[in-house]
Amino acid sequence: MLKDKLYALLLVFLVAFSGCNSQPNQNEIDLSTQSWEEISVQATGTTVNFMMWQGGPEINNYINNYVIPTVKEKFNIDLKITGGQGPEIVQLIMSEKQADVDNGQVDIVWINGETFFQLNQINGLWGPFVHSLPNAEYVDFENPYINTDFQQPTNGMEAPWAVSQFAMVHDAAEVPNPPKNLKELEEYVRAKPGTFTLSNDFSGMTLLKCFLAELSGSPQGLNGPFDEAKYERLSTTLWDYLNRNKQYFWKGGSTFPKEATKMDQMFANGELLLGYGFAEGGIEDKVIQGLFPKSTKAYAWDNGTIRNANYLGIPYNASNKAGAMQVINFLMSPAAQLKKMDPQGMNSNTVLTMNKLPEAWQQKFENLPKRQYGIEMKALDGKDIQEPAPEYMIRLYEEFRTQVIEK
Repeated sequence: MLKDKLYALLLVFLVAFSGCNSQPNQNEIDLSTQSWEEISVQATGTTVNFMMWQGGPEINNYINNYVIPTVKEKFNIDLKITGGQGPEIVQLIMSEKQADVDNGQVDIVWINGETFFQLNQINGLWGPFVHSLPNAEYVDFENPYINTDFQQPTNGMEAPWAVSQFAMVHDAAEVPNPPKNLKELEEYVRAKPGTFTLSNDFSGMTLLKCFLAELSGSPQGLNGPFDEAKYERLSTTLWDYLNRNKQYFWKGGSTFPKEATKMDQMFANGELLLGYGFAEGGIEDKVIQGLFPKSTKAYAWDNGTIRNANYLGIPYNASNKAGAMQVINFLMSPAAQLKKMDPQGMNSNTVLTMNKLPEAWQQKFENLPKRQYGIEMKALDGKDIQEPAPEYMIRLYEEFRTQVIEK
């Protein structure tokens, strides 16, 4: 598995390169002396390479049909997209460090906590740069969902791009009273076998983190640094719970989907009646497109679900740091955030704080149409859990395979 190989490679890298510092590349920026106007001039007429997950049509539409032409028109920047997410991003930057590559292939990466943690281990990001962006003035950096990423201070090393909460999903026509805790889920899978499962991906592991928090007895039960003893105690209970119930999962628990998109397909054709996802369940576009039935609803888990932000970072050896800053500043702008928040488009919550915006922009956000089918993130207030330390996710990935899939 790529993830397993990556962890092994990361350990080798940390041993071999501990204490080594890479030399700045020829396009380095001195934020202590250069003004935003000077950075903008330097960015004009350049190419910026952006590595990001391309798994959603609404994301690709937003980037390809809005962001790329707009940054070309406004800043004469050619934005090039490369597909890749967490493991691929870390592997690329780690490989370039090992090879002493000063001018890297990528200028911007789309990341969050697990990848942020891994890149920090190898000094793989450049910065701090975020507070030098003009549009940072519209962000509330006192918000713990902005200034902390998987229990790690962001320290200006990654720019917030969106904030989202995980939520459960059910077909209300088939399951009018969906399970809202582990006890009820156990009763549900035994009553309706084959209609629930776990995806062996980021979404599935996020659900397992929510389960761990419930087993801890509190929404705050996983807060703070990684606790080995706590993890061992809670995960032992979790693996026992899953193993005694997986026979009632989809395909009798003999296999698990590798990605959430497969889960979506199975929910769409009625094989699954329960689902989950970020973007407060992520059902709006799927119902509008006719993929999910109109009876699909998102709902809160009793103990709460993960809320987090996702971010934009600049690799330590980015060839075009000025261009990267210009593009990231645009992506944080009121105009780009408004476009991204449209329920008919990317349907992504803004990271901007409304009372920090000029009144005209506040009104534009207020006038956006509301979701027709999905719930708003505000409806989940009080049911939100901070992302735990990244080691929880790393261990869950490893042990879900060894303790559940391979059992």
